[in-house]
Amino acid sequence: MADDPSQLSDFNDRYEDPAEDPLFNIDGDDPDRVDIFTRKELLKVGHVPESARIVGRDEEIKDIAAELRPIVQNDPPNNVMIYGKTGTGKSLVARHVTERARRAAESNGVSVGTVYVDCAQHNTQTRVARTVTRELNKTEKTDFDVPRAGIGSGEYYDYLWEILNLAYDAVVIILDEVDRLNDDDILMQLSRARESGKADCHLGVIAVSNKIEYRDQLNERVKSSLREEEFVFQPYDANQLRGIMKHRRDAFHDDVLSDDVIPLTAALAAQEHGDARKAIEILRHAGELAERENADQVVAEHVRDAQEWAEVDRFEELLRGSTTQVKFILYSLALLTEESSNEDEFSTSRIYKRYQNTAETVDAKVLSEHRVYELLKEQAFLGVVESTRTGGGRGEGSYLEHRLVQDTGIVLKSVLRDSRLEDLA
Repeated sequence: MADDPSQLSDFNDRYEDPAEDPLFNIDGDDPDRVDIFTRKELLKVGHVPESARIVGRDEEIKDIAAELRPIVQNDPPNNVMIYGKTGTGKSLVARHVTERARRAAESNGVSVGTVYVDCAQHNTQTRVARTVTRELNKTEKTDFDVPRAGIGSGEYYDYLWEILNLAYDAVVIILDEVDRLNDDDILMQLSRARESGKADCHLGVIAVSNKIEYRDQLNERVKSSLREEEFVFQPYDANQLRGIMKHRRDAFHDDVLSDDVIPLTAALAAQEHGDARKAIEILRHAGELAERENADQVVAEHVRDAQEWAEVDRFEELLRGSTTQVKFILYSLALLTEESSNEDEFSTSRIYKRYQNTAETVDAKVLSEHRVYELLKEQAFLGVVESTRTGGGRGEGSYLEHRLVQDTGIVLKSVLRDSRLEDLA
């Protein structure tokens, strides 16, 4: 039944002042309410902190700064390629150094523009060209109104070259997750803009990638045009992660964090991935869990609960775009693992039998055993499962056995978050 409009009207009459709505009352009148956070923005992904809060990346900051230093004297910067696993500070350092270079150059009378592009969201040449052009456009200098839609990459480039000539001496463009681009021609266009006479200003590109083999996939013309310096960022260790989080401690009220919260969060993150972004997310979510419970302190139990949440989240990210059939297979493998006390590797045929039951339970199409075998191999390639070949017994041929890389509880929770599979719960 549709909601009764009169109920909404009654509700609006009852709370004419939105501040009176008890569901969202945050004015602090509740004497029992515990405040956990003071500056929660310090724990947000994408927040670029001041220098003193960046830990364990002093050498990397100096290295990237050396490549951008020429723009301070109105000379061309070098292009840069930064590699490293997720959460190793690549984007943070790139944005931090670029902003400092811009300020130093402008204090020297050099007009510098900077743009950050997330290629995971803007993954086509047109989207990147549009983002860069619109971000750099200074209407008071160019008198341009760059359209948001209705033109192609070529027209955006035409606008861009004119904007560069009219408004800047130099520009630095950060392409984050550059390996997500559908077409690497954008790198050619940007790196050759001055050489080909399209723009008079100096233009530098900082390309950031999680995949160290990304450069090998570029065509030779792009490689030759970029002529970039390469840097690899290593994962943070436990001491560095502890330092990073200590520098974000003032996101919380005094005495809210128990003494073991930061060391435990750092140890868990270092053990699993060395990912500072995930460590900070775990710390933030631990605080949110404590807040929901109206607890006086964030304690180790909150951290462990938050870590499980983060693991489920990361596994979901790994599965993003996977079909329902893949989730049926992983769910079946997780159940087999959970039910078996002394084994965690299973043949394709055993997984297939359980998969058949799973698919039939929700009245879904049942794939062939060969197709399930192929999908398991795909998941092994993605790092979701691990497949090993066994020799079999006497008179038996070799066959593959598969095991989950992730904890079964994490897999089950992640798969069951899919509304299409809720009947399995």
